Amino acid sequence: MVRSLLIGVGLLVAVAGVVFTLQGVGDIGGSVMTGSTFWAVAGPIIALAGLGMAAFGLRRKTVR
Repeated sequence: MVRSLLIGVGLLVAVAGVVFTLQGVGDIGGSVMTGSTFWAVAGPIIALAGLGMAAFGLRRKTVR
C-alpha cells in the first residue's frame, strides 16, 4: 500500500510541478503565478521531486 501511495502522490506532485512551470512562463494564464519567475524556476524542481518520489515507490521492495 505504501508503494502505490508513493507512486500516486509522486505523480500528482510531478503534474503540479509541470503546471506551476507552465504558469510561471506564462503559457497558462488566470493566476497570480502567471509570468512569475519564481514559479518558472520552482516548478521544474517540484516536478523532479515528484518523479523522484514515484521512482522511489517503483523501486521499493514489497515486504511479505
